Amino acid sequence: MHQPISIRAISSISALGSTSAELWEGYLSKSAFFQKLSSGKWVSKITSETEIAVNQLREYSHAYKNLDRTTLLAIQATRNLFNKGAFPKENLGINIGSSRGATELFEKYHSDYLEGQKISAFTSPTTTLGNISSWVAQDIALDGVTIDHSVTCSTAMHSILNGIAWLKSEMADAFIVGASEAPLTPFTLAQMDALKLYSKSENTLACESMRFEKKANTMVLGEGAAMAYLERGVSENSLAVIAGYGFASEKLVHNSSISKNADCFQKSMQRALKYANFETVDAIVMHAPGTVKGDQAEKNAIDIVFGKQLPLLTSNKWMLGHTFGASGMFSVELAVMMLQHNKFVENPYFSNTRHLPSKLKTVMINAVGFGGNAVSVILQGI
Repeated sequence: MHQPISIRAISSISALGSTSAELWEGYLSKSAFFQKLSSGKWVSKITSETEIAVNQLREYSHAYKNLDRTTLLAIQATRNLFNKGAFPKENLGINIGSSRGATELFEKYHSDYLEGQKISAFTSPTTTLGNISSWVAQDIALDGVTIDHSVTCSTAMHSILNGIAWLKSEMADAFIVGASEAPLTPFTLAQMDALKLYSKSENTLACESMRFEKKANTMVLGEGAAMAYLERGVSENSLAVIAGYGFASEKLVHNSSISKNADCFQKSMQRALKYANFETVDAIVMHAPGTVKGDQAEKNAIDIVFGKQLPLLTSNKWMLGHTFGASGMFSVELAVMMLQHNKFVENPYFSNTRHLPSKLKTVMINAVGFGGNAVSVILQGI
């Protein structure tokens, strides 16, 4: 019998807002939360109310003035998490990652260097990857273990795996896991352009995640941070149980490749199902970044693994864009909300042939990043 690990609380900040009510209202609105930059690119930015909170956070302490936006978003999301309850901090660990890291400050400091300006003494400490979890720990007065990592777009999902490992080993009693991403910077957007991944759409529905018949890539970037509080066991306060998890990687053809049938996803989903002792699940929140090959490869993998027992399929990137390393935790949050409300949130680009069961009990979440690092997690409702 596996020792259960549960999600006690989850919180995020994004274009949907920062409260559970705002997020659920946003998901039910069936709207895309994009805005167009002066460059003509669609992006997903945090709400104006959340932006005010982040700016106030920057003024909270003199030390916070020099922190990167990724770190500030992580701190704000973690504060919101603790506003949901008085969670124990004894033997509490933190693992918050990021795919791109300190995009805003790194680009600023590098520009200063190229222009011959004196380099700030804050350049190195504020652009290291370990800067995120350590400052979150400082903000909530935590003296436990703090870990940062980057596994590209599956970063948040790998933080869940790390949290599970620490809890099962009893090296910690609870773990804050998640990721933070602030990629809406000129150089980061230019990188996606260079890869020919970015959407060229002229309308608000710019990210066609799960429109499998599309002929062009339609990725749109978004910013935000999302955190979950994991603990051993199941209590009356638990939101969902992690029933299964799996992970896998595959051989690359090039740096951003994925095989035609997403071999890594096939293995991660099969391993998650085996761990949970499930044959299928009620629904899957797909990674589906809005790219032609990425979306179709994941769908092929799902078809191969589930066959005639195909679950309901959805995604949230058509609403929020791709938040890189944080995207997996936003998908987990959507899964938790669907289980809590017993309501499936549809993707307008895909018509499910299966009907919603009377009770939504299990949801699988997929994530994969450059390097072919796939993770699949199955949540079960309480």
